[in-house]
This record gives sequence, C-alpha cells and structure tokens, in this order.
Amino acid sequence: MPRIQVKQPFFANTTYFKYLQLTPAMSRYELLSPEGLRIDGRRWNELRRISAQMSTQSAADGSSYLEQGNTKIICTVTGPAEKGSGGAGGEGDASVVFEVNYAAFSGTERKKRGRGDKRVAEMQSALQRTFGSVILTHLFPRSEIVITLHILSQDGSVLATCINATTLALIDAGIPLYDYVTACTAGSSSTYMPGEENADPMLDLNAIEEGDLPCLTLATVGGGERIALCNMENKVQLSRLEGIIAVAVGGCTELRVVLDGVVRKWGTEVLRRRGESERVGGKGDT
Repeated sequence: MPRIQVKQPFFANTTYFKYLQLTPAMSRYELLSPEGLRIDGRRWNELRRISAQMSTQSAADGSSYLEQGNTKIICTVTGPAEKGSGGAGGEGDASVVFEVNYAAFSGTERKKRGRGDKRVAEMQSALQRTFGSVILTHLFPRSEIVITLHILSQDGSVLATCINATTLALIDAGIPLYDYVTACTAGSSSTYMPGEENADPMLDLNAIEEGDLPCLTLATVGGGERIALCNMENKVQLSRLEGIIAVAVGGCTELRVVLDGVVRKWGTEVLRRRGESERVGGKGDT
C-alpha cells in the first residue's frame, strides 16, 4: 500500500528537551519570553509541526500515523463488519467502538494504563460522542466499526491528535463522513486571577503548557463553526473563554487544510500506482 508523508516546514519545531532540562520547574509566567515566544519557539497562534501518513497497516481496513509536535498516534479501523454474538443491538445503525491504548513509554513516567483506567474510559467516551454523529452509520445496519488508537508519545493535545488521526484512518477505510473532523487545543495565560485581562490565548498546547495553563480541546466538522466536541477541565475567566474558542476554531480550520492536503496527495499516489499496474497488465496481455 502507498505511504504518503507530508511535512509542514513552516510550522515551528517542538524540540525543547534541552531547555526543559535546564528549567525543570517552570511557572506559567515563564512560558512566554519577553519577545512573545513560547518555550518551543512558536508564537501564540502557530501550530506545531505535523507529519501524517495513510495506509500504514496493511492488515487493517484503514489506518493512519500522525505526529503533531512530539505527540505520535497510530490509528487502525476495522469494519464495517457484522456484529458478533456479543454485539449490542441487531437492527439499528452501525455501532462505533473505540479502543485506546497508551504505550508504557509514551509519557515521562513509565506507566501502563489498563482498559479500566478512568482516563482511558473518558477519552474513549469523548471519541465515541465526537464521531458517532459524523459517521454515516445508517448506511451500515447491523454492523460494527472498531477504531483502535495506539498512543506512542505524549506531548500535549493527545485527544485532539487522536481525533485527527481517526479522521485520516476512516477516510482510508472508505467509511463515509459528513466532512473532515479536525481538533485542536487552545489555552490562555489568564486564569481567574486579577490583573490578567490582557493575556493572549495560545494555540496547540504542548505538555508543559497544558500542565500550567487552562486549556480546552475543540473539534469542528468541516473546519467551520459546527462544533463536534468541546472539552475543558480547568477554570478560566468567562471573559477569556470566547477568545480561546475563537483561536481553537481557527486552528481547526488550518488543520482541515493540512489533512485535506494529506488525503489528496495519498489519493494522487494511489491513482498513479493503479495506472502503472494497469499499463503493466495491458502489456502482458498483448
């Protein structure tokens, strides 16, 4: 199967491990330099470097590999297939099942998360709610679509990267969607303390920023204003929330363009390889 890799050289790099070794204990006031640069060299409205591949697993019906900064995800899709004897329901639309697996080496601490982990269950539920309304499940009655995500490296925006990787894998599997589902994180250096009304929002947070700043994960359908998911676990000033959401929507719009470029290049390569094989087959017949 063809493999297409797309890199965005204009996105800022996220190699900042030497910097973190020098300053292990950082407050949120040190996340921005006096010049307005973040610890990885980006400005407040810049996405991290993105690298994506499709059709990476030949055994699956659809698959993808996505790097967003140093967050790395593998996604595989199996189905639509007939439900097994233990499947719920029998006459309704297709059911969408998510399985999330964290590699023990994915985080800073070597920790194995089991299926009963609360964090894993919350992420699976969020993914199911997000894609349950976007996949055209009524076209596949009495069937099941299983989506498996393997998290190889965590550097912030894990849920958002999982959503983007799932979108590419579903397209590779040929499962119809209403439109692209893209997700991005955004945060603000302003929390609920006085004197911080002029703080700027930040786009596409890394792990250090997520740990120190209030942030939300936003997913949109088609890169527009139709919101499929809005997840926030921190406190933030209400006056800052509108700006954070606006920045996240803008990031989703940029990501839709990036994912669309990945899909188009992959489709072009598939057609080119198919044309070459047909020409070779035609010469053999003659």
